[in-house]
Amino acid sequence: MFGINRQIYYRSTKRSRTSKNKAEQVVELVENIRMKMPKIGGRKLYFMLNEPLKTLKIGRDKFFNILKANHLLITPKRSYHITTNSHHRFRKHKNLVLDYQITKPNQVWVADITYIGNRKKPSYLSLITDAYSKKIVGHYVAENLTTEGSLLALKKAINTTELKELSLIHHSDRGLQYCSDEYQKILEKNNISCSMTQNSDPYENAVAERINGILKQEFNIDKFDVETKIKRKIVEESIEIYNELRPHFSNHYLTPNQMHKQEKLKIKTYKNKNQSKNVFALV
Repeated sequence: MFGINRQIYYRSTKRSRTSKNKAEQVVELVENIRMKMPKIGGRKLYFMLNEPLKTLKIGRDKFFNILKANHLLITPKRSYHITTNSHHRFRKHKNLVLDYQITKPNQVWVADITYIGNRKKPSYLSLITDAYSKKIVGHYVAENLTTEGSLLALKKAINTTELKELSLIHHSDRGLQYCSDEYQKILEKNNISCSMTQNSDPYENAVAERINGILKQEFNIDKFDVETKIKRKIVEESIEIYNELRPHFSNHYLTPNQMHKQEKLKIKTYKNKNQSKNVFALV
């Protein structure tokens, strides 16, 4: 009646049903991963789903088209809160990691504090991260910006690591917490060298800034208006998933735990926009 061959018509409708069915399977696979990592990006999803996507005969472009059609692409949102007070009487240390070649785990730890609360219930997350593997080795959620939170994060990192034969550098900004006598005594006691940024350029502590962003943008750890005890549990579970399951570009798409267990791979680096400056930008 419409000048269309019957076989062509049914073949077309069958392809449409098959395509729709595949898309539904892809959406289900993505949603299963995002139950644990709510805002993990498309490239990492494609890597994690490589085998099932091959079975479904879905390539990279088709995969991203399905994400876009189902509103599953992530647009990162950035927020910035100042947590560093570098105007204090304590000694500030030199930056030891400029042009420093990181080739194995537990060679450089980076430390930072990020704001994860709100005005009614402020909270601050102190993190210690291995610069080679991007594994979070120590953390603590505090209700204020005193030195205690940073000290507890550092102690946790030290207690879970064999430091006897290591030549370890601790790199941070010049905040009061890291320059304090208590913090420096623990570093000295464990033969850990202290390195600090020389100005306010975030590229000088790029790894720490990047990990802060991942936890806040992908895991939404700063979106819960709950008591500190519950917030600590949320952060603990998020870090466990991050270390165990989330692949990193700089780790050749290995998870932080996988990267931390070897030292054969050379870490990848993003190009620094300001090539005239020698900065620590391994992320």
